[in-house]
Amino acid sequence: MIKTLLRSTLSVLCLASLPLMAVADEQSRAAERLNQLLSKTRTMTADFSQMTLSSNGANMQDTTGTLEVKRPGMFRWHTNPPLEQELVSNGEKIWLYDPDLEQVTIQQMDQRLSHTPALLLSGDVSKLEQHFDISWTEGGNVVDFVLVPKANDSMFDTLRLSFRDGLINDMQLNDPIGQRTNILFQNVQLNPDIDMDRFTFEIPPGVDVISE
Repeated sequence: MIKTLLRSTLSVLCLASLPLMAVADEQSRAAERLNQLLSKTRTMTADFSQMTLSSNGANMQDTTGTLEVKRPGMFRWHTNPPLEQELVSNGEKIWLYDPDLEQVTIQQMDQRLSHTPALLLSGDVSKLEQHFDISWTEGGNVVDFVLVPKANDSMFDTLRLSFRDGLINDMQLNDPIGQRTNILFQNVQLNPDIDMDRFTFEIPPGVDVISE
């Protein structure tokens, strides 16, 4: 009788663990597929258009600009006037230049992917599963991924990445206060030659410098 109960209990426990194993296996496949797509990029240039919506869906801001990235961890994100800004990283520190304020803020790079979304395009993506729960769908030439950070202090709640024909097409971030940022990439060029000087910011004379 006791042996029968033990066998029954073990059977129930094994069956109960199957859904968890299936979820873990699916997340591993999603992470592997995303890693495959992202790892094709040694360098990249693109134009982008960005729209930020409030929690009630109202359009808060529209911007355009250009992006350059180089692995590992280097990027240059330039937002066009009238809201001009330049965000530059050499993989160790980040410069944020606001020409309207005549101010440059310098800080050390946070290497956590959940804290710097640009690192998904330029950083080390080999440990995606350590940082995110990942789900994915694929249909035709489009692959969509939804990433949920495991860290409680991430700058976003969810991040969606969409690829078309193997190239990044758009990105959507939902932040903790309910705002949504949509970024559409255009004219994407994969693995062009980019001068290393593009990832070091030359501070213009006369601007205020803030180090954090």
